[in-house]
Amino acid sequence: MKRRPVRGKDSARPGHARATAFQMLRKMTRRAGKAARILLYMGAAIASVVGLYGISLISADTLLAQRDVPANADVIVVLGGDGPPRAARAAELWHEGRAPQVLVTGRGDCSFIRRMLIEMGVSPEAITTECRSSSTWENAAFSQPILAGMRIRRAILVTSWFHSGRAVTRFRSLMPDIQWISVPAEREESYWRLAFDADGIQVFKEYPKIMAYDLRSKISETALLDLLRPTSIGAGQ
Repeated sequence: MKRRPVRGKDSARPGHARATAFQMLRKMTRRAGKAARILLYMGAAIASVVGLYGISLISADTLLAQRDVPANADVIVVLGGDGPPRAARAAELWHEGRAPQVLVTGRGDCSFIRRMLIEMGVSPEAITTECRSSSTWENAAFSQPILAGMRIRRAILVTSWFHSGRAVTRFRSLMPDIQWISVPAEREESYWRLAFDADGIQVFKEYPKIMAYDLRSKISETALLDLLRPTSIGAGQ
């Protein structure tokens, strides 16, 4: 009886080796394809975000800013948050004789803005500060009793240009008996420089903030109407 020769490792079938190499090549191709698709999706996502960011900056003047014709008023209300340009705008309006008084509102830099106003020639006696508020919503809420005590009928609101629309909407909503005039601190840099500046991020963040404020205002109005609406028992009485 003949014995079959024992095949060593070096005597593997050529077909089997080719099949193994083909399978490895297929796996490598699939992995490369997945990696390429991931990179493609990431590139598309980055391009979309960059494009959206650019559009948000270019459209900000139209969609975010509120500019009214400057007019004489009883007080200039300056919002904290971006002190130097807002202080400069308020001081300019005060020196023009637009209003005899200035109210600075906002925790964090209210004292800094007051000091800047004085350095720019505004009389210390003309400045009132509100240093508790930490948001635009609170700026208006905490300023309301102060302005009521001052018997204000017309006020100039000073903030950053991209923040002016949301700010004046909030103040007008909370204090409809006061005529609000929006005269913001203007943009001094190009859109290209703005895109790489910290203010560019603030402009981009302003869009969701507006939507959040609109929603919050509607909820507050609905809750107020429900509170003021008489019940069926009360109506019957």
